[in-house]
Amino acid sequence: MTTAVRFHALSADSRQFYRKIFHLVLPIVIQNLLSAAVSSADVIMLNYVGQSSISAVSLASQYANILFSVFYGLGTGVTMLCAQYYGKKDMHAIEVIEGIALRFSLAAGLSFAVLSLTIPQYMMRLFTDDTGLIRIGASYLRYMSVAYLCWSIIEIYFSVLRSIGRVTICTILNIITFSLNIFLNAVFIFGLFGAPRLDAMGVAIATSLSRLTELAGCLIVSALSKDIKLNFRFIFLRSKLLFKDFVRLSLPALGNDIVWGLGFSMYSVIIGHLGTDAVAANSFVIVVRNFGTILCFGIASAGTILLGNILGENRLKEAKADSRRLMKLTVISGIVGGLIVLAASPFVIAYAKESLTDTALHYLKYMLLINTYYIMGAAVNTTLIAGVFRSGGDSRFGLFCDAIDMWCYAVPLGFIAAFVLKLPVLWVYFLLCTDEFVKWPWVFRRYKSEKWLKNITRDNLF
Repeated sequence: MTTAVRFHALSADSRQFYRKIFHLVLPIVIQNLLSAAVSSADVIMLNYVGQSSISAVSLASQYANILFSVFYGLGTGVTMLCAQYYGKKDMHAIEVIEGIALRFSLAAGLSFAVLSLTIPQYMMRLFTDDTGLIRIGASYLRYMSVAYLCWSIIEIYFSVLRSIGRVTICTILNIITFSLNIFLNAVFIFGLFGAPRLDAMGVAIATSLSRLTELAGCLIVSALSKDIKLNFRFIFLRSKLLFKDFVRLSLPALGNDIVWGLGFSMYSVIIGHLGTDAVAANSFVIVVRNFGTILCFGIASAGTILLGNILGENRLKEAKADSRRLMKLTVISGIVGGLIVLAASPFVIAYAKESLTDTALHYLKYMLLINTYYIMGAAVNTTLIAGVFRSGGDSRFGLFCDAIDMWCYAVPLGFIAAFVLKLPVLWVYFLLCTDEFVKWPWVFRRYKSEKWLKNITRDNLF
């Protein structure tokens, strides 16, 4: 039976769901693909500079990962509320929510920008005691400060646009930004067209210039938009009920993503103290894993938007049915992601021979193998915790689940394995990669309880 025949054999509701999810997932996947492509370009170009530059940028980038967790958490709060209020056709509520989120995101972006400008050496010392890596990473962080500030505005506006289904606009801006980023990477890393050769520092400068361009693009889109604006006056809009809802729903999501992001950063701390070979191998693995999880994370993001719109219209039974369809897609995406990592492994190893030592290559081979199945664990948990549950405002469960899993299980286990038992690097890495599967029993139980199946909008707000 062909794919087309199978599609037409589905019920009308199923066909409608898969059409909608495809239109949302495709642009999001393109955005995630472009983001992963930029990370790949960084590693590929820095591969010609040397292992130290790859390792230093990989460690310094953990701060961007933490900040991404903050923006993703705030953006999730925006999406949870805006998607449901859009289903309810309350545009003024969306403006107020945008303003509330900008207050938080600007505070976070400005804080990271100031720290990166003033104490980048101390920030690097958290991850490594290698003076060479600290020096390279500190210069990288200093020039990333502009990108952090721009990012704090861009991500909130994108979250608002995505929540009302305008993901294509975000994708177009991402294509422009990431293409420019890759081009400027080459210019500043290698000193092309008369520019100075800046090595790792060039990556940060290219990223900051690209983010400035993206912010300019957001302002242009806002000026042309009839309804959804990037308006800093929204910061001063007041609604006690919406602020209460945003704090109640968004802060647990924010806490969840910070806990998750810090947990992953602690994994890097553990690996960072196991030697430069382990760090360099992990730098390549992160890039490949990002490609493997693109579809999974796209489905989770699209699920939050689509289910949120449906729940905002109070169609709870339809949302429940669509969540089951979403889970089927997630399992498929997990399998596809694992196969992508498996297929890419020989090419990545062959390429990495240019800069990695034999020991680092040995680590790389088996770390990639571990990630072929690890992606399934991440796919299921991301779709349920960050997609299905959050669509109905259930963000607290994810916070408690990840906090217990990462900080009471995975991080202590990693430290004990690495520094107490002094197990080999690959055993430490394997144990760290059991974190996603440990969560499964509790996550599935929460899904079956249907506590997430709620309409969280309010009537007569204004």
